[in-house]
Amino acid sequence: MNVLKRLSKFLERTSSQKNDVQHRVLDLHEHELNPKKICKNAKEIIRVLQKNNFEAYVVGGCVRDLLLGLNPKDFDIATNATPQQVKKLFRRSRIIGRRFQIVHVQFGRDLIEVTTFRSNNTSKNGFVQQAASGMLTRDNMFGSMMDDASRRDLSINALYFDTEKNTLHDFCGGLEDLDKRKIRIIGNPSTRYSEDPVRLLRVVRFAAKLGFNVDSKTQKPIAKMADSLSQVSAPRMFDETLKLFMGGYGLAVFQLLFEYRIFAQLAPQTNRLIEQGHPTAKQMVEQALTNTDLRIRSKKRVTPAFIYAALLWPAVQKKAQEYEKQGIPATVALDKAANEVISNQIPITAIPRRFTMAMREIWSMQLTLMKRGGSRAKRSLENPRFRAAYDFILLREQTGESLDGLGDWWTRYQDASEDEQEKMVNMLSSGRSGNRRRRQRPRNPS
Repeated sequence: MNVLKRLSKFLERTSSQKNDVQHRVLDLHEHELNPKKICKNAKEIIRVLQKNNFEAYVVGGCVRDLLLGLNPKDFDIATNATPQQVKKLFRRSRIIGRRFQIVHVQFGRDLIEVTTFRSNNTSKNGFVQQAASGMLTRDNMFGSMMDDASRRDLSINALYFDTEKNTLHDFCGGLEDLDKRKIRIIGNPSTRYSEDPVRLLRVVRFAAKLGFNVDSKTQKPIAKMADSLSQVSAPRMFDETLKLFMGGYGLAVFQLLFEYRIFAQLAPQTNRLIEQGHPTAKQMVEQALTNTDLRIRSKKRVTPAFIYAALLWPAVQKKAQEYEKQGIPATVALDKAANEVISNQIPITAIPRRFTMAMREIWSMQLTLMKRGGSRAKRSLENPRFRAAYDFILLREQTGESLDGLGDWWTRYQDASEDEQEKMVNMLSSGRSGNRRRRQRPRNPS
């Protein structure tokens, strides 16, 4: 945090209008951002580009995280070289994307993303295409470094660092917002959300991740514009939800999504139950995300299948209960409910089939794990999906569902010897037989 203190002193010496775009350049003695912490492959790309008379900088989240004392996950580069010019300079590179053309440069297992400076100028046809709603469907209008900074979404992500000259560049007040721990969108928030509704999610995600407050002007249109997320493709929405819920700060994300009325756009079936006062729906989501955050921080494996199984379980369970009241057997009712809930969710977030299959198995095993007589318990324990289904039982109990100690039984069963396991199963059988009415045999007519 020493870096931010020094930045704060520097900013106190520079006064400007909040909405003015002013290019601030800080040298090594003013920012103390350590170039040694920047990926050597990213620095090599910048060196090559600058050697060929192009501008090039590391940009965005990596600069932000280094200033906050965090370890960046990725190092992105911005340059005035076009995608074709970048590709010519690096043998192992390829141009990807239609809406935004970028270049991926490969160094062994490292993949560095190189983006050409873009402009917000939408006056020319052919490079920029905009839907009637204002959403940008194609944006390959190239511009200057200042243009590029103004079209980025958040001020704290519009910071550029020159690894060759050790200079830090700020056009949009990002350093001041870092110092004030503020999330602020660049430009008019309503316009920027219209251009790309996913920015609504990015505001929430970074506020939750960094523990920052959302600027009042940035926050004001969010709830009103939340339904614009329906314009975003379902595959992209699925990818964005993974960033939201699998970053290690999912609970904080959910709380903001719910507060800003965005969660209704991501999981409407569950959100509806929460608003109707379902006894465990909100606790289910919160506890699932709490557990996921803990697993991520402990470097344990997490899967989208389990998270979505938890997010949609209240809706599945309610549907299954409705079908059972119609006289449909429990197993069939659960399967029917799962089909319906998943079918309703797929057009919103296109969950891949490998995950929906795992979700179905987790849900169906909730009934299977209740049937422990004979050799059933042993067979369940050998099921590849047992651990996820068992964790799901524990999650349900954590949220207040009464399962007659089912989670504790399975916890003890896993640790027991074969003889002890057999005794546990026999005790279940004897307990049930004491409550059964003995079936009378028909009398022999003779």
